Amino acid sequence: MHIWVDADACPREAKEVLYKVSMRLQIAVTLVANQMMFVPESSLIRLELVGAGANVADQRIVEMLSSGDLVITADIPLAAAAVEKGATVLDPRGIPLDAANVGSRLATRNLMDELRGSGLETGGPAAYSAKNKQDFANQLDRLLTKLLRQAAKPR
Repeated sequence: MHIWVDADACPREAKEVLYKVSMRLQIAVTLVANQMMFVPESSLIRLELVGAGANVADQRIVEMLSSGDLVITADIPLAAAAVEKGATVLDPRGIPLDAANVGSRLATRNLMDELRGSGLETGGPAAYSAKNKQDFANQLDRLLTKLLRQAAKPR
């Protein structure tokens, strides 16, 4: 199993949780971004820089991920593509995205995008809070426990 992070938009606090979990559980984490950022020195954690442009990082994550991997993103189209490839997806605020809910989230996102395109101000997400970080850490722990258990089952 591998953890893929849509790193440009991922809050620093969520990345810090991921670094600790990576070290504790010995799970590889790749942050995909189009700008340089701090990544701790570790053989388990790496930063992959991609070119600038819309969805370049998203496309790289989808290209590289395998079924059973975990993707950390708030990007709904990326989440939908990752779920389609068999990955588990977790929003940095602790919301799991899966086949049961990603379709409706994508439809809502597309509607909001259309409304913004027509000039309606829809506002943005609230600031990342300590509760969001705690929800993310708790849900990450639950998902990793489940995924590691599944990976250990004989096939």
